[in-house]
Amino acid sequence: MWRAAAVLLAVSLPALGATIRLYLTDGNYHLVRDYEVRGDRVRYYSIERSEWEEVPLELVDLERTESERAARESERKKELEWLAGEEEAERMERREVARVPRQPGVYLMEGGQARALAQAELEVISSKRRTALKLITPIPVVAGKATVVTKGPRSATVLTHPAPEFYLRMVNPQRFAILRLKPAKEHREVERWAVAPVTNEIFEEHDEVESFRRQMGPGLYKIWPKQPLEPGEYAVAQFSPGQGNIEIWDFSYRPSP
Repeated sequence: MWRAAAVLLAVSLPALGATIRLYLTDGNYHLVRDYEVRGDRVRYYSIERSEWEEVPLELVDLERTESERAARESERKKELEWLAGEEEAERMERREVARVPRQPGVYLMEGGQARALAQAELEVISSKRRTALKLITPIPVVAGKATVVTKGPRSATVLTHPAPEFYLRMVNPQRFAILRLKPAKEHREVERWAVAPVTNEIFEEHDEVESFRRQMGPGLYKIWPKQPLEPGEYAVAQFSPGQGNIEIWDFSYRPSP
């Protein structure tokens, strides 16, 4: 609000003492604060001399003066309307942020209300074993390739709007994104890993949805897709590249009939 109010003040103050060009028929002009037509005379307040003066109406190009003044007033009105819209948008945003719970997690904003998404359980499937992925344990993979999956071909959380908005409340901010998941018979593929020998460094590969991101406060972030989603399986994810500590909050997008 302070930002919009500050700009609004900056626009309003010049308007109070706006300088007007009172054009003359010979092409010159007087810089005036105000003017009025009185019979065959034009009375104006001179900016240069700080006093009221008069000039014959026949020497004033009133049409040009009025046209320029109207154009400036129209532009100023548009600026004020835009600033008022910005201020209202900021108020709505603050109200929305206030509805996001303080607990860490991912929240879907629907109709001004925050709905918590359930965090999905993940597994790492390699050629030798299948292990639950938990951040409190060492990376459960060996050199080679592995796939991170979540159970079931579809998410139990179904969204019907193609442009959902999510808030992430994070204790330790990491990278975050909206991922497109690949459904299979018994699970959905989240990402593929290539694990380097000896160092066990992980190179992740996933299908990321192009998104807008914005920090809304300390540890609070907003993310939403740049383009409407196609029907399918998705997840909001937070992760640290190369460390194998991905977490996801999954959902399906299915348009309403």
